Amino acid sequence: MTKPNALTALGPVGQLAYLPSDFDAAVRYWTETMGVGPFYVLQNVALGNCKYKGQPTGAVFSIAIAYWGDVQIELIRAENDEPGIYTGEYAVTDRLHHICIFVDSIADARAAATAAGAEILVEGSVGEDGAVIYVDAGGGPGHVIELLQNMTGADAIFQMIKDAGKDWDGSDPLRMLG
Repeated sequence: MTKPNALTALGPVGQLAYLPSDFDAAVRYWTETMGVGPFYVLQNVALGNCKYKGQPTGAVFSIAIAYWGDVQIELIRAENDEPGIYTGEYAVTDRLHHICIFVDSIADARAAATAAGAEILVEGSVGEDGAVIYVDAGGGPGHVIELLQNMTGADAIFQMIKDAGKDWDGSDPLRMLG
């Protein structure tokens, strides 16, 4: 029986995220072997008011996003050594790093995570009105859950990326966003 406060009640998994040790090789694998793409890159991302385990951090990372059907695939590259989940004990590479559940309310997501006994690892703002928390619900490194309340406009960007992959011919596998 599923508990009413279970994290699954927040919604389905919308993203599989990886922290590859070789970013370019990972892009080649996903585009050439798996046929997923094109990937859209957003460089040097820094969450607003970012905290790692309650302490301010200046962690910066770059991401590449594509869709495999309805599931977003995210490849991540740490751009500095600041404390966070892409450095240190949570920086597991070359396997699933975290999943993401897109939520309507970060407050509801935080409440569900707290009810589940999850530790909040990272929290921050995304754009003007978005927010994110990354939690460890007990599995330790490699079992992180991202709970993301998208900023205004993100849904349209994600839809554009998804649409680009529908009849993708393999050309221009890595494209810049912004």
